[in-house]
Amino acid sequence: MLLIPNLRPRRRLVEKLVKLPPGPRKLPVIGNLHQLICEHPHHRLRDLAQKHGPHVMGLQLGELSYIVISSPEAAGEVLKAHDLSFATRPRLLVSDVVFYGAKDIALAPYGAYWRQVRKICVVELLSSKRVLSLRPVRESEAAKLTAAIRAAAAGSAGVDIGKLLVSSTCSFTFRAAFGMSAEEDLVDILLNFQEDGTELDFPLTTESIKAVVLDMFLAGTETSSTTVQWTMSELMRNPGVMQKAQEEARRTFACKGKVDEEDLHNLTYLDLVIRESLVPREARETVEILGYEIPSGTKVIVNAWAIGRDPRYWKEADKFFPERFLDHPIDYKGNNLEFIPFGSGRRMCPGMSLALANVKLILANLLYHFDWKLSTGITHENFDMSESFGSMVGRKYSLHLIPLPYDARNCLEGWQDGVQLLGKD
Repeated sequence: MLLIPNLRPRRRLVEKLVKLPPGPRKLPVIGNLHQLICEHPHHRLRDLAQKHGPHVMGLQLGELSYIVISSPEAAGEVLKAHDLSFATRPRLLVSDVVFYGAKDIALAPYGAYWRQVRKICVVELLSSKRVLSLRPVRESEAAKLTAAIRAAAAGSAGVDIGKLLVSSTCSFTFRAAFGMSAEEDLVDILLNFQEDGTELDFPLTTESIKAVVLDMFLAGTETSSTTVQWTMSELMRNPGVMQKAQEEARRTFACKGKVDEEDLHNLTYLDLVIRESLVPREARETVEILGYEIPSGTKVIVNAWAIGRDPRYWKEADKFFPERFLDHPIDYKGNNLEFIPFGSGRRMCPGMSLALANVKLILANLLYHFDWKLSTGITHENFDMSESFGSMVGRKYSLHLIPLPYDARNCLEGWQDGVQLLGKD
């Protein structure tokens, strides 16, 4: 501890020699750790950035240096202009223990091995053709989810939708990874690459296969179930939006009496709803971002939550308003830095198409087959929307709703009668 007074002047001298990002005042040894001990770190990071560095903010967490990116302009510098400089990942204990020495996609350091594994996943496991081939599995699991909700609703006043969603997305991911219905599952594809090996620069070991499958299982399950839970939560708080989304789903599938992926592309309003509801990097070399020098080895956090609520880009940013995307023709692909739910650049989530296909089909089924009520005493004004911070910002409490099965047969008979009357005229 006696060394601390000698360290601080040295730090100030370094800051004078190079222009480092601004940030809150640091304490000896712990730096800014005390400022992030809270329930919602992403909120705290946004608040600190607004005060100290609205674009780029520096933090010291123990002996580690971080910068926090909180604006689309700064995100463009990190994810686009200097993409290669920030393409690697810091070495974490979890990557060594859980992912067999960072052999997965998300946490592997940038280099030849990561490029090889990502290419296999993008071309072979998560391509448009592969996503389409999994359509029967998605439709089967969506039908099972609908049946489970009907069964649960018959025996109680409410249903734990969150629990059923996790079970459904886990089941889909398991079937996609290990087969049971697809002609060739994801593990089969990886094993074929391992046995052949002629097109590989690095051998695909058993540990690599396990790490990649675990990566996809964790990401696929959590992303889809959390997104559906938040979307349904927002719809319950906004009955007018819920009604429009339900009317679109029931109008689109009225003649079928069920939801399938063939006409899913016609649910354009649901696309707006999903869009409305929607891991650190490390600098490989010294880089200048918006006039600030970012030393090599600095960890980078892109606060996508804060960027998606930037009032300079989003009018009434905290309001759930799907129609805003009618005037903002932007997509999920990371080209518009004010909206990056799946990231952008080289490290963008490769499973975006698969996740969106799952989310849209599940939501379409929930909207088509059921009307939804809140538990007794709860209104859309006092509905609890508390968050739980993690690898994704999920609901603090699992979503409990009361489903009222929608009689699609009466709707279908009315639609058929109308067609017959038109034919007679």
